[in-house]
Amino acid sequence: MPARAGMMPPLYQKFNPLQKANLCSRLFFWWLNPLFKIGHKRKLEKDDMYPVLPEDRSQRLGEELQGYWDQEVLRAQKDAREPSLMRAIIKCYGKSYLVLGMLTCLEEGTRVVQPIFLGKMISYVENYDPNDSPALHEAYGYAAGLSTCVLVWAVLHHLYFYHMQRVGMRLRVAVCHMIYRKALRLSSSAMGKTTTGQIVNLLSNDVSRFDQVMMFLHYLWVGPLQAMAVTALLWMEIGISCLAGMAVLIILLLLQSCFGTLFSSFWSKTSALTDDRIKTMSEVITGIRTIKVNAWEKSFIDLITRLRRKEISKILRRSYLRGMNMAIFFAVSKIMIFVTFITNVLLDNLITASQVFVVVTLFEALRFSSTLYFPMAIEKVSEAVVSIQRIKKFLLLDEMSQCYPQLPSDGRTIVDVQAFTAFWEKASETPTLQGLSFTVRPGELLAVVGPVGAGKSSLLSAVLGELPPSQGKVNVHGRIAYVSQQPWLFPGTVKSNILFGKKYEKEQYEKVIKACALKEVLEKEMATHSSVLAWRIPGIGGAWWATVSGVAQSRTQLKRLSSSSSNINVIKISLYPYIPQILKEKP
Repeated sequence: MPARAGMMPPLYQKFNPLQKANLCSRLFFWWLNPLFKIGHKRKLEKDDMYPVLPEDRSQRLGEELQGYWDQEVLRAQKDAREPSLMRAIIKCYGKSYLVLGMLTCLEEGTRVVQPIFLGKMISYVENYDPNDSPALHEAYGYAAGLSTCVLVWAVLHHLYFYHMQRVGMRLRVAVCHMIYRKALRLSSSAMGKTTTGQIVNLLSNDVSRFDQVMMFLHYLWVGPLQAMAVTALLWMEIGISCLAGMAVLIILLLLQSCFGTLFSSFWSKTSALTDDRIKTMSEVITGIRTIKVNAWEKSFIDLITRLRRKEISKILRRSYLRGMNMAIFFAVSKIMIFVTFITNVLLDNLITASQVFVVVTLFEALRFSSTLYFPMAIEKVSEAVVSIQRIKKFLLLDEMSQCYPQLPSDGRTIVDVQAFTAFWEKASETPTLQGLSFTVRPGELLAVVGPVGAGKSSLLSAVLGELPPSQGKVNVHGRIAYVSQQPWLFPGTVKSNILFGKKYEKEQYEKVIKACALKEVLEKEMATHSSVLAWRIPGIGGAWWATVSGVAQSRTQLKRLSSSSSNINVIKISLYPYIPQILKEKP
């Protein structure tokens, strides 16, 4: 079928032109021209976007930073200190980021040189002599130098921010990979120390600080360096009166530095309040049926509104400080120029037109780097430090370790537990399980019964390797399939939930359906194997809605277990619903 006009062929979609772009294409972003041409012809679509570069993929970035973090944790354990996520990030991205910092130095250097060329050109006009040919040639040279500086600054400015944003994006993706990986490995005790709301907040708000801090971090050293260079040039132009204007700049910079500590404090409090709000919202969404049945909507609306009001109050204070920084940015250059020239007049110094243009242009060069980017760097660094501490605290939570290796099946024993004693909490004096010993052989059915709190779930956790032993041992020979007490379903049909990606074999499928008594339940509920078992509800945190009863859900996951190739089945459900069917088919 012919391709629609303006659409890229399939093979083109798999190629990112940046991979083979030459130097000029990278400097002037010509590799984006094909995308601009398509956007000129029609509205861009998702398939028009270039694929991610191999070096920017989540798996590669996450594994690289994870390696440095693991090394830092091991080194901290040897040195008996707390590991530093900041140190791991610097080791992973520090060298490349420092090299890119040279672009900032060159960019701001061209801004400082421009006033010098401008002053020389104005000086030539002031002392114009039509017979002075060498002076004319010098003026042409100064004009060419000024034009070159403007061009170089334009290229370096966009190149710098592109690469800085890319580094920030790579760091954000790598940290998101680490957080997601950690969330899948949290132990039961660690799950009690964090919440879903906190994890969502880390992945949405905290990691976004890396995109912002990377753009302005270099101005913490480039800004003061440029200020010293400008002060030296001003001294050469107008003498000691330049110190009055620089004194104004120093006072305002000290004030903005104090704002940085306030930004850190407000961001820390805002993050904690956001965690509480998201946690409360998740609990409300989970128990929305109970809330509606008991008419508790007003109480929970008031609770969420109160939490949101506290959060917004902290955000408003941060916004006020940010507004003060922007006000200083717009006013500082005018104040510095005014104070400098007033001081110069009071000292009875003469000033020429070229000096005025040079002084004004030099102060304007300082306006962005010292009064906008430098305060923003302080603000973003203070917030990023708080976010790094929060992420580090999460990454240091206990993981669910494999307490014992899974041994190959020997045909005689599948589970062997000897003198097993374990604690859920290390500080607890009473063991959760104590002195347990039993053996399960192939083909045997072992039922664990007892009252609530007897330790049935803890025993299953021990077999699964989630409860580490303090004494004794557990040997598992073969693969384990597990059915939880709360049915675990994913959006899809009954059949897709049962097969779980395996190949469909009709005879085996029907045999297991009969053994699990699922067919009768589906017929009663007027459902088939092609019926949608569950679908995801958009906009409420990935929740899903089931279309069949709890019995059908339970039997669906039981059939999923029966269809697996494991030789050890661990079932944490009540067999009571199956008793009528068992008695009915009993010979």
